[in-house]
Amino acid sequence: MATANGATALPKTDYTRWRLKTKRGRQTWHYLETDEELAAWPQTTYDKYHLGMNTGLPDLPEPASNLDAARNGLRFLSKLQLPDGQWACEYGGPMFLLPGIIISFYVTNTPIPEPWKIEITNYLAARANPVDGGWGLHIEGDSSVFGTALNYVVLRILGMDPDHPFAQRARNRLHELGGALGSPHWGKFWLALIGCYGWEGMNPIPPEFWLLPKWVPFHPWRWWIHTRQVYLPMSYMYSLRYSHPENDLIRSLREELYTQDYASIYFWHHRNTVAEADVYHPHSPVLNIANEILTVWGNYACPNLVQEYARKHVYDLICREDENTEYCCLGPVNNPLNFVARYLTEGEDSYAVKAHRESIRDFIWVKNEGMLANGTDGVQTWDTSFLVQAVVECELAEESEYKEMLTKALEFLEDQQIRQDCSEMDKCYRQQRNGAWAFSKRMQGYTVSDCTAEGLKAVMMLQNIPGMSTLVSDRRCMDAVDVMLTMQNSDGGFASYEPIRAGSWLEHLNAAEIFGKIMVEYSYPECTTAVVTALALFRNHFPSYRRTEIENTIGKAIRFIKNSQRPDGSWYGAWGICFNYANMFALESLALTGELYENSVVARKACEFILSKQMEDGGWGESFRSSMKEEYIHHEKSQVVNTSWACIALMNAKYPHRVPIERGIRLLRSRQQSNGEWLQEAIEGVFNKSCMISYPNYKNVFTVKALGMFARQYEEKE
Repeated sequence: MATANGATALPKTDYTRWRLKTKRGRQTWHYLETDEELAAWPQTTYDKYHLGMNTGLPDLPEPASNLDAARNGLRFLSKLQLPDGQWACEYGGPMFLLPGIIISFYVTNTPIPEPWKIEITNYLAARANPVDGGWGLHIEGDSSVFGTALNYVVLRILGMDPDHPFAQRARNRLHELGGALGSPHWGKFWLALIGCYGWEGMNPIPPEFWLLPKWVPFHPWRWWIHTRQVYLPMSYMYSLRYSHPENDLIRSLREELYTQDYASIYFWHHRNTVAEADVYHPHSPVLNIANEILTVWGNYACPNLVQEYARKHVYDLICREDENTEYCCLGPVNNPLNFVARYLTEGEDSYAVKAHRESIRDFIWVKNEGMLANGTDGVQTWDTSFLVQAVVECELAEESEYKEMLTKALEFLEDQQIRQDCSEMDKCYRQQRNGAWAFSKRMQGYTVSDCTAEGLKAVMMLQNIPGMSTLVSDRRCMDAVDVMLTMQNSDGGFASYEPIRAGSWLEHLNAAEIFGKIMVEYSYPECTTAVVTALALFRNHFPSYRRTEIENTIGKAIRFIKNSQRPDGSWYGAWGICFNYANMFALESLALTGELYENSVVARKACEFILSKQMEDGGWGESFRSSMKEEYIHHEKSQVVNTSWACIALMNAKYPHRVPIERGIRLLRSRQQSNGEWLQEAIEGVFNKSCMISYPNYKNVFTVKALGMFARQYEEKE
């Protein structure tokens, strides 16, 4: 069989055999091999939906109003709720995550299940650039050395012949880009780990950094948590200089990845060789000087005893990360890195290695295109909280049709609140977490400011519904507030995982090359709004608890929102694409203090900016390149997610003219399917300015919210 472009078709698994298992927030995909297993575990509607199969859901009655359209959306969503009360989805987009997982399997001699091999290969084929055959940093990005070299390695580890048409196209594109020598820092690391790059060609990642006194202004404890937890195990293995033993595959890859003979490459000449297509954040002069000094230090000056002591200290921190997250780890980059570190140190049969082999499954997702790696272990708490709030904002929470759905959601959120701090949290540089909610699930164990805020809001909204049980006690709500009150920055804003620990000058040491704003935390309008609105809602229910502190916190936060508005009236969004996302949050904050279009210059400028970006069909569409360029760039088509955000923003500001909002609402209505859902359009999320990530539930959640808000604000008045 041949595909449309003449390439040999790839095998596929039987999708009727895939099942999504969930237990207390943990999501794992399983392939059933026998007919007995199939009979014992029937495929569900949510299995079929996420696999892109026909769900068999019936057409719903034609909505007579916008509120009826919102109801239809909720009816569809109710069919996707998992047994433990949450909503699952793909959280893909980045194309550098699967390589880390598969390389870690290869280095640790971990068997890769045959269904995984088949569907990962399918996904890489589906997401290869249709023009040149390469892969980018993310699924909508241009081909890069980082994406192409590492995903080519994955194909070869999975057993694809180098002469296969897909492999040939990818290799040709890699060579057009200059070959794997142009890999950025993280790419060089993974290639060195499998023996396809020389460690001497790596810019240094010294574990001795972690021995510095905490007062040192560039100590790693001050770095953004994802950077910190990635470079922690990287520094350990950089110090070990371990490479996988040479074998036939490694020898073959050494010749396939480069445009010259492998034996002729002087890797130490290429520490700073990075392909132009890969550079988003160029090296600063400060970083170049630091790299030269640290290279000399590591090669000639650092005593062996100091290196050994540093490795021991770093390894202790790796172990603490594993234990504090029940081996899930912060994300799908440091999990496989920690996995390899534990394997190299403790061996095949250690408990830690076995635990990692199990926990790494939490990042794997299956869809119609194949198998991918999610950007975290899921979006369980985050998306569930937003969906709950959408129901309440639509004023549909008291309708009996949704009672069971909301009850299960409350049970899930109650179960997912983190109930204790990390052991010796100061020693592992962790933020207070007792009372917090994580982005994904409790087991992962990381405080996030806006996840805690959105989780608390959802719980309080649910427990305020007549007849709903009170599962989260007053004390536990107060614990969540206590966590948030520790996280405000000096500028009044809120960051993501921790308060800011160092200035933005530390970006001069950004060694990743492919990301921006990766070294430290920053205050974000999105996170700040989430906390502000949660504190305001909490204050309504508990008016005497830490009232002065809460009011001061809200006041400072609102000032941050105003001060961070750009001259054109917009706010830059760091976690969604892009200005439409941040505008929605910022105007919600301002509305809390009564600052609306009619009485606030700030709100008025924001509304004028939003209206200036409305497209001819009445919708809004923003390209992911807005995030990269920090300027509004239209998508070629309007998007239901961007349109929802823009309409919600205007309604938050009480924009007085109905027509522009109604045009956007009509566009949402026109794209709703007969079963109540909306179809996937362009990618919705972003992190570190340059890497996009998918939030596919947004298209069904924020659309419902926008329709319901419009119905309540406009149609009921009529």
